[in-house]
Amino acid sequence: MRIQRVSIIGLGALGIMYGHHLSKKLPKENVRIIADEQRIQKYKNEGVFCNGEKCEFRYVTPDEQVEPADLLIFTVKFHGLEEAIRFAKHHVGENTIIISALNGIISEEMIGQAYGFDKVLYCVAQGMDAVKVGNKLTYDHKGILVFGDKEPGIISEKTKGLREFFDSVQLPHQVDTNMTHRLWGKFMLNVGVNQTVAVYKGNYGTVQNEGEARNTMIAAMKEVIAISEKAGVPLSEQDLQYWLDVLSTLSPDGKPSMAQDVDAKRPSEVELFSGTVLKLGEKYGIDTPVNKMLYEKIKEMEAEYVH
Repeated sequence: MRIQRVSIIGLGALGIMYGHHLSKKLPKENVRIIADEQRIQKYKNEGVFCNGEKCEFRYVTPDEQVEPADLLIFTVKFHGLEEAIRFAKHHVGENTIIISALNGIISEEMIGQAYGFDKVLYCVAQGMDAVKVGNKLTYDHKGILVFGDKEPGIISEKTKGLREFFDSVQLPHQVDTNMTHRLWGKFMLNVGVNQTVAVYKGNYGTVQNEGEARNTMIAAMKEVIAISEKAGVPLSEQDLQYWLDVLSTLSPDGKPSMAQDVDAKRPSEVELFSGTVLKLGEKYGIDTPVNKMLYEKIKEMEAEYVH
């Protein structure tokens, strides 16, 4: 199956970046951004910009009848996922491949339950350092999309088809035959980086350099390693080092999404990170004091601006 039509839902940092990239490589009408009327009006009035360039997107409402997408990409925040799944229904056909670039370890499960696990490839977006302020996105590193099948050790026709498509549109990517392990590794990084930078009100540079913030981040990540062993997806010190190496490639001035949410006084994905760690820690009888501290601090910050 050749991928020709792509639909994206969620115009955050990743949605803008991939939408902008793909709309330059494919006919404009073949890249569709799904959004409600109100959002579409806002995007049209204010414009959406990627590294200073105005994005020329084709917008479609959830009710619009369209040809199903060959590839559907979810790039919403976790708290918008249930709505996004409903909004995307006209874009899912028999042969649609679905990937989710969301943080955390459960979005694929939710999408699979709605549309069938046969359509879902597991995916991780890593190594990008985009910062979105208002309707403007800037980045130095596009990072890569790592994807593959849920079952370890196989490369399905869908995975091969997506790899061919990303090759043809020159989108940086990598196929991984152990995606559950990769998802947990990215989850570990997010638990450390996102929360620590938000609490210390810093940027990637804050945790790239030795000091209290970096020590806090690594301690939070090590709590995930302890949980991962009980959860049957064991992470190691080697995995910790791999993700610290990924972190070291990012622009020191960049910020992870949670720090950007706190700056903009938006609700954060704290439940997805330390919220999940605390629940799993309780389930497996593992102490998670660092994540408990980060959770409480972020909740305090949110309480000051979220009503």
